Amino acid sequence: MKRSRTALAALLVGGLGAAPAATQQDFEDVRIEATHVAGSVYMLMGRGGNIGVSSGPDGAVMVDDQFAPLADRIRSALRELGRSDAASDVRFVLNTHWHGDHTGGNVEFGPEATIIAHENVRARLSTPQDRGEGNVTEPSPPEALPVITFEHSVSVHFNGEEIRALHIPHGHTDGDAVIWFTDSNVVHMGDDFFAGRFPFVDLASGGSVEGLERGIAHVLENIPPDAQVIPGHGPLSTVDDLRLYHRMLRETIASVRSRMEDGATLEEVQAAGVSSDWDGWGEGFISTERWLETIYRSLSSDTGGGHVDHGH
Repeated sequence: MKRSRTALAALLVGGLGAAPAATQQDFEDVRIEATHVAGSVYMLMGRGGNIGVSSGPDGAVMVDDQFAPLADRIRSALRELGRSDAASDVRFVLNTHWHGDHTGGNVEFGPEATIIAHENVRARLSTPQDRGEGNVTEPSPPEALPVITFEHSVSVHFNGEEIRALHIPHGHTDGDAVIWFTDSNVVHMGDDFFAGRFPFVDLASGGSVEGLERGIAHVLENIPPDAQVIPGHGPLSTVDDLRLYHRMLRETIASVRSRMEDGATLEEVQAAGVSSDWDGWGEGFISTERWLETIYRSLSSDTGGGHVDHGH
């Protein structure tokens, strides 16, 4: 049976604890697929945000950990990478932001690994998050909380390279971090990058379309042009893919801003649509109409309260 958007939204934003019990069965058919990216870095895809992994003689560093029911399958995938017995031992988990499809596995990996995240991730995971319409994400248990937090950046020196986490202020949320595996030349973008599709910007969690555009511009100014890019959602990408995504952000934001300055209503902005360059970008979870609404609300400093079904 196809899941409703409401049920999926509860799963993705709040994690398993905020979802109806019926959605828990959706994990039964999930397989974890591993792709070697470069150097010591792999990408794991299952359900939820893409996982980045550094696997080597020091053990494993994971970037995000999807949902708690997938933890054993994630561990099996790590063992199958075949680098060494020690390479599957998860020593650190870096969370790119607080959403449950990226942090739901914290409760499983927290007892064995050190969880690291931006300070706003711990703040949100440790307190109730009101998602509106009676949907409240309850605080995570202590073992699921980051134990090391940072304001601007932090580095983990592991498996022979520096793994650097850099904060993007007010992008997808207010606690975003992109992770750069410096020697492997791989960047994990978290949900600041939805490959080939319109992104979800969580205005209720401090996200901003303008902050997201600035953050992507900053990344593009600072990473090598031949870097491999792991998106929060979507296939393994290149810097050119990220550059195209940035152009989409810049142009769609500018278009909506121009129409707003001419006095257009939200409905008129949605009716005008987007350039043909972005045909198909609304076929993911965030439709064209929803993306235009997000831009409109963000530019008008309106989080939308709780009545907008963000669908993530």
